Amino acid sequence: MRDLIFVAFLFAFIGVGFRRPFLFVLCFCYVDIVAPQRLSYFLLNSLPISLIVFGLAVAGWLVADDKRDARWSGRQTLLVLLLLYCGLTTSYADFPVEAQEKWSWVWKALLWAIFLPLTLRTKLRIEALVLIMLLSAASIAITGGIKTAAGGGGYGVLRLLISENYGLYEGSTMSCVAIAIIPLILWYRRHGTVFPPGPLVTLFCFALCFACLLLPVGAQARTGLLCLGVLAILSLRAVRHRLLYMVGAGLLAAAAVPFLPQSYTERMETIRDHRSDQSASTRIAVWAWTWDYAKDHPFGGGFNAFLQNRLRVETVGAQSSPDQQAEVHDEQGRAYHSAYFEMLGEQGYPGLALWLALHIAGLVQMERLRRRYLATRRAEEQWIAPLATALQHGHIIYLVGSLFVAIAFQPFIYMMLALEIGLTTYCRRRERAEGWRPIRSRPEPAR
Repeated sequence: MRDLIFVAFLFAFIGVGFRRPFLFVLCFCYVDIVAPQRLSYFLLNSLPISLIVFGLAVAGWLVADDKRDARWSGRQTLLVLLLLYCGLTTSYADFPVEAQEKWSWVWKALLWAIFLPLTLRTKLRIEALVLIMLLSAASIAITGGIKTAAGGGGYGVLRLLISENYGLYEGSTMSCVAIAIIPLILWYRRHGTVFPPGPLVTLFCFALCFACLLLPVGAQARTGLLCLGVLAILSLRAVRHRLLYMVGAGLLAAAAVPFLPQSYTERMETIRDHRSDQSASTRIAVWAWTWDYAKDHPFGGGFNAFLQNRLRVETVGAQSSPDQQAEVHDEQGRAYHSAYFEMLGEQGYPGLALWLALHIAGLVQMERLRRRYLATRRAEEQWIAPLATALQHGHIIYLVGSLFVAIAFQPFIYMMLALEIGLTTYCRRRERAEGWRPIRSRPEPAR
């Protein structure tokens, strides 16, 4: 029955796309995030759904879309360079077979991020992309939130819609993304038009935010706790009564602690001392190994180069005495657990530089849009600054969370990058249109 529902929904989505080709673009985003082919038991899992919808999206844009408003961005050039460089490192990877396996989906994520901004010509399309990204992520977040509230969480135990660590279905990755999309959820509550603001929309948005907040608890992901702290700090930019906000947030956090599972609080306490936790100690050892590896391989070792690491990790008990001897663990082939070290080890210094330039440029551009449209008098432009702020905050949360999760090529994040590029090029087209005046100019007197 579940397979029939997935098939019916997907085919209806594709069918409507033949009348409105842009829906093929939204359909691919849904497929890439939710991965219905992995949720299916016998129907969709036998078809290359992702490739089919990708082809329909590109063909629909080439054949039916108006390309006069399409604009190219400097960040798309950075994405092209990163794509080509990753292809180059894959050609001389230390582990050719394993590198090809990761390259098989990385190039699709990068190519989609390059293509997607070309389709975002209108405000409605930008909003539609935000909506489909939020609803697709919500299908995973709501599941995790319900299971957490029902007491089904735990480190390495929480299962979302599938039982494998694929894409957003990995606990730490989803915890980071769930906190990162909260600013977008709150933006849509106030500025959405597909589902206009109202009591039901507000209720759903707040419930979804609550589910996103529960995910780090259910997954017991330390990354999620750090991302939540960053969100709380960034929110100070938007509140009027900051002192009241800080007091309220502190009281709310203190009131929530007694209701948290003991296993969660014990795991969060390992943030203070990484040597008391084998997982945290291993991360530090992997980062040290990667740093030394990059000195000898400045251009990287290709995807999955971490498979060759050999580590000796020392841990001590959380309540250890000064004279207690550390336990020694031998590890090998341990993953990076950091997007920054992932880029350094796999793509070397050039790849890391391209990746950092891509993200820094995005943050700077969103800040420019935010300041430029923050005080606009035009009603039709008052959604731009809040969206730029929401994207910037989500981007910062991702960059902090990715310090501890190897999600340098997570497709969802590249969709957010494409959304930033699309918003920038949309505003650029408006500003260059005939008759557009600077937003800070005084309105002309009525005649």
